[in-house]
Amino acid sequence: MGWMYIFLAAVFEVIGVLGLKLFSHARTVKNGVIYLGGLGGSFAFLYMAFLYLQISVAYAVFIGIGTAGAVLLNMIFFGESKSYFRMLSLIVIIIGVVGLKALS
Repeated sequence: MGWMYIFLAAVFEVIGVLGLKLFSHARTVKNGVIYLGGLGGSFAFLYMAFLYLQISVAYAVFIGIGTAGAVLLNMIFFGESKSYFRMLSLIVIIIGVVGLKALS
């Protein structure tokens, strides 16, 4: 159950990052709700995950998934660089997250 909460927290974090990007370009109520709702949901699910998992592993996996998701979102939808080293760094993050989950 804890891993599902981590996944949901990371998804909401990516939604919050999307909202932050949108809100920084156009300060509308809709964009503010996406931003604050995404980050609020993220922290709520992260808190729930802490009830089931070790905080150190849960937080590291949450940050890794959220970071990778935000980078991919910006690469796909906002035209950020897709350089070789950037992709390699993303792969290293994913390997680290999978390793932490596998060993816990």
